[in-house]
Amino acid sequence: MSDTAEYLTLLVISVAITIAVGRVLVMSGEPFLQEVFQDEQVTRSVNRLLSVLFHLITIGVLTIISVWSVDVGSQLQNMVVKLGIVLIVLGIAYGTSMLVLIRIRERRRATQIAEEVQIKLSEHGVSTHPVTHTTHTVTTQPVAPVMPPHGL
Repeated sequence: MSDTAEYLTLLVISVAITIAVGRVLVMSGEPFLQEVFQDEQVTRSVNRLLSVLFHLITIGVLTIISVWSVDVGSQLQNMVVKLGIVLIVLGIAYGTSMLVLIRIRERRRATQIAEEVQIKLSEHGVSTHPVTHTTHTVTTQPVAPVMPPHGL
């Protein structure tokens, strides 16, 4: 297999896997985003934006990997090593995307819980506003300014 054929084969396989993984990410991420945004239009929009970001970054990295020179033996072994690197990059990108979605959801849940606690406390007559303390002012004698010696 020539270098060009190896390069093109690796790119085709990498892009196909990236698109498949990206599709799974879009499908898996939508329920997370729906729970966070609670608006179907916003959910779809954010999901598309995240999908484009995932694809651009991943395909960019995969393109760079495809031109690296790896010499572990035969051309087939070299291609398998590069494909392994591609799969690791995809796994990291997918995991990072899922972590972002989970964090977004956790922050939204924390905000909702805080709002619910505020409502429940106010229903029971408990004030949730911070207590302000009055400070007592102490009157002191004015201090005379210190004057430097005449030579300075």
